[in-house]
Amino acid sequence: MGFGSIKNVGIAVVDTIVKERNKNGEFKSFTDFCERISGESVNKKCIESLIKAGAFDEFEQTRNTLLASFEKIIDTINDTSKKTMQGQVTMFDLGQTENEKIENIKYKFTTLKEFEEKELLSMEKEMLGIYISGHPLEKLRSQIEKISTINTLQMIQIKEQNDLSLDGKQVKYIGIINSIKKKYTKKNTLMAFMTVEDLYGSTEIIVFDSCYSKSQHILLEENIVLIEGRLSIREDDDVKIVANSITEFNSDTQQNNSSNNSKNVGTDATVRPKTLIINITNIDEKQKSKLRGAIKFFTGDKNNIVVKVKNREQLLPCGAIYLTSEILEQFKEIVGKDNIIIQ
Repeated sequence: MGFGSIKNVGIAVVDTIVKERNKNGEFKSFTDFCERISGESVNKKCIESLIKAGAFDEFEQTRNTLLASFEKIIDTINDTSKKTMQGQVTMFDLGQTENEKIENIKYKFTTLKEFEEKELLSMEKEMLGIYISGHPLEKLRSQIEKISTINTLQMIQIKEQNDLSLDGKQVKYIGIINSIKKKYTKKNTLMAFMTVEDLYGSTEIIVFDSCYSKSQHILLEENIVLIEGRLSIREDDDVKIVANSITEFNSDTQQNNSSNNSKNVGTDATVRPKTLIINITNIDEKQKSKLRGAIKFFTGDKNNIVVKVKNREQLLPCGAIYLTSEILEQFKEIVGKDNIIIQ
């Protein structure tokens, strides 16, 4: 996995990029990349996806700038290559050496400020299926912990313990809407099944017609919501939440209700989840690519540990994964055992 896990980027594209990099060295800039893969299997759609996924973040231009500029840059390169193949004389040919020609090719960047963090994270989620450089809920962590009474990891623990006594327990859950499936009931009214993600994973929320009719205006993908409802616990099935009410959540939401919500559901569930910290400060791009793929691969319905990535002094949240001793060994193999810490 790695670049191949990015939407619109397949194995053939990855092979082309890796082959070029191994043959002629690291890519020095975005335009260097475009020049060297010109005419190969890496098309505009692929490059757009790579930009959105953050593949060129180490270069000086912002993602916003690259998205506004990449098509013209690729057209310029393709046009120049075409004229050269046809034997036409371009303005770069007159009285210049080959190096001077290259130096004088001017690429026009439409320079723009970077997107807001929420937009960057949204693009990563769209392209990779997971958040890589952060999580949209991280800045709200303290407010979420004050108000919510349950999170995804605790729901997984309830399932593992098969604690049916908590069926029907009233809870508050805060997360970001990933997907919504609407369905008509026998009464010809709308209800919905939502997948909502918190800092530790995702869960299914059942929204019956009475709740849906009151909250449908905020039931949009990427909206952060506070869900008040009851647990639905069935044997051999994931723990779900049946929503009674859904409200939009932000840093000012429900502050008056936060004082009485520090007690979480269940006794074992009140223990703070463990964290897997991965130090990427001194690892190379190949290792980072493998790491991204591994985090995505082991993210699922059974997440049991929070993941954070350390880059020098920064400690960035990276969702949660399902971790066993065997899976831990795979992470150690990718980044080295000295770069793995569990707290």
